[in-house]
Amino acid sequence: MANDNQPANTPTIDLGAAVRDAVIASLVMLGLAIPILALKTEQNMDNRLVLEPRWHYVWIACALVFAVRLALTLFIWNRKAKITVAKGEQTPTIMSGLVRVLKPFSGRAGLLFLVAYPLLALWLVGPQGSIKWIDNFGIQILIYIMLGWGLNIVVGLAGLLDLGYVAFYAVGAYSYAIIATQVIPATFPELGVWSFWICLPIAGLLAALWGVLLGFPVLRLRGDYLAIVTLAFGEIIRLVLINWVAFSNGYAGISGIPRPSFFGIPFNASEEGFAAVFGLEFSPIYRTIFLFYVILALALLTAFVTVKLRRLPVGRAWEALREDEIACRSLGINTTNTKLTAFSIGAMFGGFAGAFFAARQGFISPESFVFIESAQILAIVVLGGMGSLFGVVISSIALVGGIEILRELDFLKQIFGPHFDPAQFRMLIFGTAMVVMMLWKPRGLVSTREPSVFLKERKSISGSLVKEGHG
Repeated sequence: MANDNQPANTPTIDLGAAVRDAVIASLVMLGLAIPILALKTEQNMDNRLVLEPRWHYVWIACALVFAVRLALTLFIWNRKAKITVAKGEQTPTIMSGLVRVLKPFSGRAGLLFLVAYPLLALWLVGPQGSIKWIDNFGIQILIYIMLGWGLNIVVGLAGLLDLGYVAFYAVGAYSYAIIATQVIPATFPELGVWSFWICLPIAGLLAALWGVLLGFPVLRLRGDYLAIVTLAFGEIIRLVLINWVAFSNGYAGISGIPRPSFFGIPFNASEEGFAAVFGLEFSPIYRTIFLFYVILALALLTAFVTVKLRRLPVGRAWEALREDEIACRSLGINTTNTKLTAFSIGAMFGGFAGAFFAARQGFISPESFVFIESAQILAIVVLGGMGSLFGVVISSIALVGGIEILRELDFLKQIFGPHFDPAQFRMLIFGTAMVVMMLWKPRGLVSTREPSVFLKERKSISGSLVKEGHG
């Protein structure tokens, strides 16, 4: 007989069943952790392979899985959720509240913080220590934000699943590297200091051309078939770069790539360098700060063009294509041109990012453009929320910055031993984050959509009411 003080429809939780479920999950983790964490291969002084036991990692992983699974069962999966389907609004959650708090900072306040970030790093840790924070965190995260925004046009707005986006990244990088190291020195050597600014638009246009070339063969493909073809395209580009040695120098890569100059002033220790011209003491921090502002400008250009295009007819055609291609055709929209524009514009921004990557590194090789790069960029778009610029920023900071911060956790060696390296677990954490997000927020951190065109009042639409496009 039901208790009179408890509503009849209130779900009850069986604590014993929840504990058993958590035990089963921890046993599954035990089976997975034994071949991954329990034993580590080492080479001794006799050049023999020995196995080093690390069972404490296994017990820690099983305990964490047990605690997390039990907490999810008790407090997350069995909570009473109220969803208003008519308005498309869900009850506030921790993540939605966090997004509401952080979203105002994506405007002017966030821009001011980004502009002041190098100066804050200089003030807090000095010139030597700030190089790491500006380069490894600031520049690295902004590169993936730009790549995420470029892929967001193809996947998030047009609904075309692209697993080979790294190919356009590689086209931009190699275009800049080959033109800057071979063409310009042989034909116009006096323009060597302007190589980056001359080659940047060329690299973007060449990447856009390859985007169109990829778009033509896949016009009739959708879903998994489209994903397989784009994946093959990315691998074809990488294999061509490896085997066409006369063109790309193969595995040896291309070195000596010119760095960007400050309006023709190079960042070197010569009398014509940046420090000498402005009466400063030579330091590599000036070039690092300049590169930060260059990639910041390129990322803001990507966001600006994306927002403007989304409000134009081509942007609305992308969203219509994402929702339903058949209905899109019935409305008279040219789906061929719509797909080609999405591929070409998204590829163009990937080419810009690739040219900057080559200029920043000074050396590139085919190993920099493997499939895992495409997977990480796609994960940034999906985990952030397809179609959401702000979501891409959050997921880029979490995935890229979170992995980089692992290198700074040296204090964990005092807990787990001197041989513990947190960076070795970056891919394990990356995969765990994707699994957790697919279970917790399958439509991304920012799961609401704001329509490009609205009548009288703009209203956010819940992600649960938006169909997942399959191109």
